[in-house]
Amino acid sequence: MRLPVSTFIAGLLFGGGLTISQMVNPEKVIAFLDITGNWDPSLAFVMGGALIVTFIGYRLALKRETPFLEGRFRVPTRKDIDAPLILGAALFGIGWGLAGLCPGPALAGIGFAGTNGLIFVASMITTVALYRIMKARSA
Repeated sequence: MRLPVSTFIAGLLFGGGLTISQMVNPEKVIAFLDITGNWDPSLAFVMGGALIVTFIGYRLALKRETPFLEGRFRVPTRKDIDAPLILGAALFGIGWGLAGLCPGPALAGIGFAGTNGLIFVASMITTVALYRIMKARSA
């Protein structure tokens, strides 16, 4: 029962951080991405802070034999860069730039974004489902 509670707490912490930093506000994100216009660099500090915390957290966590709530670490082992990775990253970036949202902030801010937030999340879920169907058919 510890895992669901810890997952819930981590999700609340993540969502709270996204909300406080205004990463759930599409106008704020678009202003950050608009480097040739009215650029707002404030989200760079949010991302920089996240990178520092992640860097330190990984260093501390990987010094342990096992994680607190798992039997082993599940660290990705693949290091190659292939076409699906590049295409996925490009589509993610294009979608982020067009909508001003990425999945984490979209879910955290669904209550604030109104109809646009609901459309974004519904589109995201539909796209994931279609991808899984297409992948299953090609296998």
